[in-house]
Parts: sequence; structure tokens; C-alpha cells
Amino acid sequence: MNTAQISPSAPLTGLAQPLAITMWDFSWLERRWPGAGYEDWGRALDELAERGYNAVRIDAFPHLLDAAPDKDWDLEVLWTVQDWGSPAPTRVRVWPALPEFIRACRARGIRVALSTWFRKDTTDTRMSIRTPLDMARIWTSTLKMLQKEGLLDDLLYVDLCNEWPGLHWAPFFQNDPPELTWGGWHTRTSLDYMRESIALVREAFPKVPLTYSFNPENPQAAASDLSFLDFFEPHIWMVNAHGYSFNPKVGYGFELTDPRGYHNIQKNAERVYRQDAAHWNRGLIDLINTYAEVGRTHGRALITTECWGIIDYKDWPLLDWGWVKETCELGTLTAAATGRWAAIATSNFCGPQFHGMWRDIAWHQRLTSVIKSASLPLCGVHQVEDSHRNESPVTDHTL
Repeated sequence: MNTAQISPSAPLTGLAQPLAITMWDFSWLERRWPGAGYEDWGRALDELAERGYNAVRIDAFPHLLDAAPDKDWDLEVLWTVQDWGSPAPTRVRVWPALPEFIRACRARGIRVALSTWFRKDTTDTRMSIRTPLDMARIWTSTLKMLQKEGLLDDLLYVDLCNEWPGLHWAPFFQNDPPELTWGGWHTRTSLDYMRESIALVREAFPKVPLTYSFNPENPQAAASDLSFLDFFEPHIWMVNAHGYSFNPKVGYGFELTDPRGYHNIQKNAERVYRQDAAHWNRGLIDLINTYAEVGRTHGRALITTECWGIIDYKDWPLLDWGWVKETCELGTLTAAATGRWAAIATSNFCGPQFHGMWRDIAWHQRLTSVIKSASLPLCGVHQVEDSHRNESPVTDHTL
């Protein structure tokens, strides 16, 4: 199979340049108490546009919309130590919040990518998603609702499940073998589930680009037939380079409710990085270039919304943002230089709740300018003319 010759069923459309994208996950709806960052969508989106971003990826909560669109849903706590979403029980109503948010994005020229982390409510509605048909049903239902509101053209793409089949995000799916959760997307059982669910959604909405996001382990990515994905969304971090060896050196184990993980980040993370920055930076560069080659081999554009340095961080005592911004800048510039990305994030901390990262407006503007002046991959992207661009015509010498 010559995968480089495969054309996606639904190319990313209307792009004159790569998009500068951010991930607002479920925070856009959950973090609406005073001071949480998203209580005023207009202000948050104005600040996003000021920093140069023109795309945002959010949780559409499709399982809740399908079950009862106008219901008040009580959500359980996923974690208490992170600043994504709510650290306490909270209540949300997804509709009409979702179309209202998309319209606010439209008014500012910001494209919207839909994804889901399948947040757990008190009745655990997500556990009813047993089959690919169930997955397709909830997304088709969501898209039909948005279609009635005239909002489909505002969508950049749909990611049917964040980091499939991670245990936190897809607990309803049992892989074969069952221990393959995080990073286990490449099994036959998983590929069949993704392929069938995407085919069903594509049948109903053939013009909406579809994918599942994951961190592609490259040997499996290169060997598998991934032609059913319209593009790839890898999540790439420096801490996953060199055999995932950074976090063990730091003593961080992704603790959800125990602050000792962050205590070890305080004590060790920047020191471990600074002691051998060239080693860790080289690992990040190699990961990005390898993923770029996977996209090239399969003839797919790439989009990355979660990246580039450390995975978990926040505003806290003894946690400096300087070294985090250094690694995120390196990742952003490296990805932009490959010409394989259709949308690039600067980090997974690009939201108003991460004050130390958010307040450096000039840093964001500088990197978003680089992103939007990079070359687009020609395969899988429908471009539009932009008379305001001064750059030379987009070329791609790799296909």
C-alpha cells in the first residue's frame, strides 16, 4: 500500500496558513466560577485572539448532549491537583452553551475543533458507549444539533475521543489485550472500533474531518493502515522522549489527588532538565521529526494541541515558567519548520487559568506569528487565497 497517495475523505478546508490552536478541553464550560478564567467567554476569547491564536479545541460533551441536551449534569472530580476543569464537584449544562461558545468564536475569526474527554457524571452516562455504533450515534446527534444552528462551517474537525483509548477518557472500551490503555490504540480491536465509528459518522457528515487523537507510537503508526483518519493528532512532549525517562527521574507519577507528585516537580523538574538540557531537547526534536515522517509516509497533515515540554504544570510556589516556555518554544519552532502541521499549539497551558504562561503576551504573539507563517502540508488541506499574506506561495517538497 502506498499510503502517501491516499487522499482524506474530508480535507481540512479554508486554510491559507497553519492555524495557531489551543486546547481549552472541558475548562471552557467547567471553570466558570469567579476568577476561574472562563466565566467571561468574550474576554477570554479576545485575549486569545490578542495573542495570535485562531483555533481552539474544546470538549463537546457529546455523551451528555445525546442523553439529555438541556439537563443540568453533576460532574464528579477527576483530579484535585490540576488546573484543567474543576478540582471539585461541579454542575454544567452543555446546551445551549456549546452553540453560544462557537458563535463567540466565529465573531472573532476563531475555528473550533470538537473533542471529548468523556467526563464522568454522577450516573456515569459514558459507560453506555459500548460499541462503535454508540460512539457514532452520540457524535452524529451532536453534529445534527449544531447543523440545525448553522454552525458546521465553524468546525475545524471532530476528534471522537481524546488520547484514545486512555483509561481516564475511554473507560468503556476494553482493548485486546486489556492492559493496553494509554498508547494502546494500535491493536486490531482498537483499530476496528475507530474505523467503524468514523465510517458511520462520515456517512452522515462527509465534509467534517474526523480523527481520534493519541500519542502515536511510531513503529505501530508506520505499520498500520490509518487511511480512515482524515489527519493525525499526536500529543507530543519532551518528557516522553528517551523511553519516558524524565518523569521517573523527577519522581512524578501522574498523581490525581495527591500533591506529592507536584512536590517532586517543585524539587526536581527544572533541575533534571537543566542538568542535561541538550539531551532532553534532542529527544523532543527527534520525536517531532519522527511524527512528521509518519505523517509524510501516510500522506496526512498533522495537528497537535497538547505539547511540548512537561505534561503537568501550574502556578504554584517554586514552579517557574521560564524553562517550560523554553521547551515549548523549541517544540513549536521545530514543528513549524517541518511543513507537516496544519495547526500547532504552543503548549497545553495556553489558557487564562495558567497565569504565568498566559500573561506573557509577547511570547505568544511571537510564536503564533511563526506558526501562521509556516508552510502548509498540501496533502489533506484545502487552501484559500489570502491577499493579506506577504509570504511566498506555500510549497511542500516532501510529497
